[in-house]
Amino acid sequence: MSNKSLTTSDGIRLSVLDLAGVGIGSSVGEALEATTALAVRAEELGYHRFWVAEHHGMPAVASAAPAVLLAHLGARTSTIRLGSGGVMLPNHAPMVVAEQFGTLAALHPGRIDLGLGRAPGSDQLTAYALRRRMDPSGPDDFADQIAELVHFMQDDFPADHPFAAIRTTPAIPVPLYILGSSDYGARLAAKLGLPYAFAHHFAGAGGNTGAALDLYRSLFRPSAVLAEPYPMIGVSALAADTEEQARYEARSGALSMVLLRTGRLQEIPTPEQAAQYPYSPAELDLVRAMGRTEVVGSADQVAAGLDELAARFGVREMIISTRAHGLPAKLRSMELIAQAYADRPAAVPARR
Repeated sequence: MSNKSLTTSDGIRLSVLDLAGVGIGSSVGEALEATTALAVRAEELGYHRFWVAEHHGMPAVASAAPAVLLAHLGARTSTIRLGSGGVMLPNHAPMVVAEQFGTLAALHPGRIDLGLGRAPGSDQLTAYALRRRMDPSGPDDFADQIAELVHFMQDDFPADHPFAAIRTTPAIPVPLYILGSSDYGARLAAKLGLPYAFAHHFAGAGGNTGAALDLYRSLFRPSAVLAEPYPMIGVSALAADTEEQARYEARSGALSMVLLRTGRLQEIPTPEQAAQYPYSPAELDLVRAMGRTEVVGSADQVAAGLDELAARFGVREMIISTRAHGLPAKLRSMELIAQAYADRPAAVPARR
């Protein structure tokens, strides 16, 4: 097992985001076991964190209940940080999230992260089923929900607050991370003095990544938990033994995203199915747009691509998501990326 944190050539931390993808021909149980195997291997390879994300109503994603899955992953690992990338806070009462992640922190001390997003992680009807309200014109109370969550975790509501008499059990603060795909999250993370992770892997095609991170850094206010900005990005990356093999494996994820964005929800196609799929011109345009934010190729090519992204955006950490069908391609990609950096001399981390 690795005792050294995996970093890029410039000392940037590398972590993993997995959605417990359900491929055609496999079950939800098999997908969750694959995620478990990935977390165990990520720890062995020295990745800094392993995060899972909340999504609902999607046959291709089995991580609808992050807290439950994280408890399982915690029992199968011992050192790697585990967390949500993220929990969609508007879907939940803040007290429930505080209790869930406080319980996780009690079970696995010093290893639990809580990444928070404000999107529903679903379609509007599913969001209504989760929240029992559907008023897009209503006030956005995400910041207020975070404040309430923090009070529950720290057990420190003001004496005159209606919730001051409530005792969350366990009341254990865990590190918070704001996730976003627009400047809203950047502004909020800066105001609260929290780390900020931009979803470059699905929102970076329009050139928004640099603008959001620059805004975060320019508006950042030091807090009790963070003295200076901690910018992060989600990156879609897939490495294989050859560039040709990597691009073949990546076809599964590309088609899965096309199907998702055009409302055809199903499990992740195989590379063979993706190779035979008759793409329309509009769909090909979508694939090309998504490809501009992906890093796909041999181990050295992917490492070079990750280094370029880290330098371009000045991030402190990259969270790698691999769009592929099945465990073998994901596992091999994770191993090759780790090996590529293990074979390179470590650089002195740049000050950021």
